[in-house]
Amino acid sequence: MIRLHDVTFTYDGAPSPVLLHTDMVVAEGELALVAGATGSGKSTLLRLINGLVPHFSGGTLQGEVRVAGASTRHRPPKRWAQTVGYVGQVPRAGFVATRVEDELAYGMEQLGVAPAAMRARVEEVLDLLGIEVLRGRSMVTLSGGEAQRVAIGAALAAGPRVLVLDEPTSALDPGAAEDVLASIARLVHDLGMTVLMAEHRLERAVQLADTIVYLDHHGRAHQGPPSEILRDAPIAPPIVELGRLAGWEPLPLSVRDARRLATPLRARLEATRPLPTVAHDDGPPPVIVVNDVTVIYDGFTAVDQASFTVAAGEIAALMGRNGSGKSSLVWAMRGIGPRTSGTVRIKGEDPAAVHPARARALAALVPDEPADLLYLDSVAAECGEGATRDILARLLPGVDPAAHPRDLSEGQRLALVLALQLAHGPRAVLLDEPTRGLDYAAKDQLAHILRDLAAEGKAVLLVTHDVEFAARVADRVMTMAQGEMIAAGPTAQMLAASPVLAPQVARILGPEAACLTVEDVRRRLAPAPAAPAQPTQPAQPTQPPHPTEA
Repeated sequence: MIRLHDVTFTYDGAPSPVLLHTDMVVAEGELALVAGATGSGKSTLLRLINGLVPHFSGGTLQGEVRVAGASTRHRPPKRWAQTVGYVGQVPRAGFVATRVEDELAYGMEQLGVAPAAMRARVEEVLDLLGIEVLRGRSMVTLSGGEAQRVAIGAALAAGPRVLVLDEPTSALDPGAAEDVLASIARLVHDLGMTVLMAEHRLERAVQLADTIVYLDHHGRAHQGPPSEILRDAPIAPPIVELGRLAGWEPLPLSVRDARRLATPLRARLEATRPLPTVAHDDGPPPVIVVNDVTVIYDGFTAVDQASFTVAAGEIAALMGRNGSGKSSLVWAMRGIGPRTSGTVRIKGEDPAAVHPARARALAALVPDEPADLLYLDSVAAECGEGATRDILARLLPGVDPAAHPRDLSEGQRLALVLALQLAHGPRAVLLDEPTRGLDYAAKDQLAHILRDLAAEGKAVLLVTHDVEFAARVADRVMTMAQGEMIAAGPTAQMLAASPVLAPQVARILGPEAACLTVEDVRRRLAPAPAAPAQPTQPAQPTQPPHPTEA
């Protein structure tokens, strides 16, 4: 269904190709997962499939791209609308209608689908993706996750044979992501649709893939069965990392398969069960104090009397379903979004009541759409200060200073905005989905930066659906539902036994193992350091017998 032969592609003005001598074959009815580091060319590869590259992007294409037997070289993207459905990294950028139902129907209207068939197709898509409740909603009221599901539905409504998805679960909570991926799996298995999907959160999708296309840092593609490609790949989900550590053969790709192999590992961990820790009431002073904050939009209560604190040196994760009010809360805390009632204090001051420069020094906010904060024409111009460049180099080494921010991938733009915000040296850091679009290496760097910020006494509030990242960095997890704060506690307590929020390692080993991450397992299995040797006392010389005893 999809075939790339010796494809090399270079953007106009770029010093080197994004893709180099790339070969790829995806058979009809297969789900192919595209993986690789941030900026490795995944989005470019996907846009080749419907001709957006090079017809829309410009650039030089060498080699052959064929979809359903036809070449994309001489057919513009509009000619592929009934063959290829495409959803980009920023779904809102493709919306044209004002209501969800109208957005789902728009593509079919352009293709001349009969009204009766159009209505039936819209109903099918609403049921398939579980978004029937969104039917009459205004597009501007959708959360990031809701918008992503609507975008997928709009692509499906035209009845394509190939579905191309760029980071389809990046803005979805774990439950919604499972629902969407289950729907995609049904399209593949029951309807024979061909799906090409790029995804950084491999832990969510790898078990569904028939084949993986891994793009290395040279722009070359390596394709094969998932277990073979991931065996030595520099990027891998926690389940594969755990399999490597435990020496499992073959490497499991699903939690179910891993649990079948995990009994000996559980026994080893049982022998090293840590002693329970004793909680202490006295801790560092709070930096963030939120009391009874309520946010109401046009009669809709997005946040309902939320109260909590985040202490100096603490990393707190705020989690919950899409639309539960998390983003509305952090925008209200920063003083940019509306706050109907309640109080916010950061180091004793309200960011909404001080000069913007002072507000930036109190709290940095990285939004879930980081490109909204970028407006200059190069990375170097955006960075300006040396501190920003240093932070960006840690988060995203090797980025071209001359590159236009709009030409960066979603993950690269996020890293740039994070660097810009941290350069102000804020007392509190508010991050809304900061791992969206980041590969595992970039997440490692982000984790180090957040821990460094906490070590400096800053308070970090992390709004995230990324349970694996929360398990690695958060000291405490708080959850929201329908605008209310419903639970809070230590990360291990909140995540380990949760059927929805548990990370992969906890699902495999069970909550009794007291391990949330592969690093937790590695530390537990490491041999205890040998006790320092005691210095030996020199032997006392034998005294000769006393003369009177002789």
